[in-house]
Amino acid sequence: MTDAAPLGVWSAPGRVNLIGEHTDYNDGFVLPFAIDARTAVAVAPRTDRLLRVRSSFDDSEASVAIADLDELFASPAPTSVPEWTTYPLGVAWALLRAAGDAATAAGLDLAIASSVPVGAGLSSSAAIECAVAVALNELWGADLSAKDLTRVGRTAENDAVGAPTGIMDQTASMLGQTDAAVFLDCRALATEIVPLGLQAQGLDVLVIDTLVTHAHSTGGYRERRASCEQGAAAMGVESLRDLSVDDLERAASVMDEVTFRRVRHVVTENERVLETVRVLRESGPRAIGELLLTSHASMRDDFEISVPELDTAVEAAMSGGAIGARMTGGGFGGAAIALVARDTLTAVTDAVTAAFSTSGFRAPRIFTVQPSAGAHRDS
Repeated sequence: MTDAAPLGVWSAPGRVNLIGEHTDYNDGFVLPFAIDARTAVAVAPRTDRLLRVRSSFDDSEASVAIADLDELFASPAPTSVPEWTTYPLGVAWALLRAAGDAATAAGLDLAIASSVPVGAGLSSSAAIECAVAVALNELWGADLSAKDLTRVGRTAENDAVGAPTGIMDQTASMLGQTDAAVFLDCRALATEIVPLGLQAQGLDVLVIDTLVTHAHSTGGYRERRASCEQGAAAMGVESLRDLSVDDLERAASVMDEVTFRRVRHVVTENERVLETVRVLRESGPRAIGELLLTSHASMRDDFEISVPELDTAVEAAMSGGAIGARMTGGGFGGAAIALVARDTLTAVTDAVTAAFSTSGFRAPRIFTVQPSAGAHRDS
């Protein structure tokens, strides 16, 4: 890309959401963890005030003057640059807005490489955003905190890319720790590290990537979010976070059946997140299997974001001996996760592979992930 030596390399992880799906943009609770698949950005200086971005996963590149970022993102999802480049460029734009001193930002070349699978529900987008955010924060002297940078990432995804996601993914990617999850209150943006204890218990998290790709900025995700907003309005509350299971009977009487089921998923999922945190603390990870299964059933039946491949993955993993399983991520494709004792990994993997073959589905990509550290400078 350039003859210049890099100023440094920064990286950030993808994430698995252990439990708490579509609760984040409803001001609710989530429990994700950072994974050991990461996105790295190497940065070299420029003598002009251009930002140029390239990657190992796409042949296209973009070059934009820092002074033109506001114009570029005057409306979301600009078509004048390749779609993938709106993530790193959007972070630059959002960071400069947050830091308030674009005039002194130096031009940079950014080269990006990633081992986070795209479209699998493991938040490859947040990994790009957080890697770029920590790099630019340091190189531009923005002095923003880790939590500030999670908001920068969300602003980039919402307002630059045009995907109406919450802040969970960026929080996990920024704040993750080894063998721990990040319990996030999406209303207060308060976080707490919850030890998972997988290593001591001999457990792995198996990811079953169905290879059915999805896109957050289109279609069903927007519809689900709109349904949640309609449900909150019908109940006269700011967000679905303000409802409890005790409110569901009244909810059923004031909204249509589909909106009610969307609301019921979010309300009960919030309860499951809180219960999972409690169970992890009191009984350890082997005791959360039923909560994972109930979460999947709610996403399948009430929120209707599963697909046959995800249902097959969950059912087959359980038949092979998994402790618990559920789809993870935004849905409409992507991945399922299974909590598996290390000595049953082969049996669970074989069961899933056989079930996909029998169903005529494309063979899934199956691999384990470890809860790992968040965004940082590598070199």
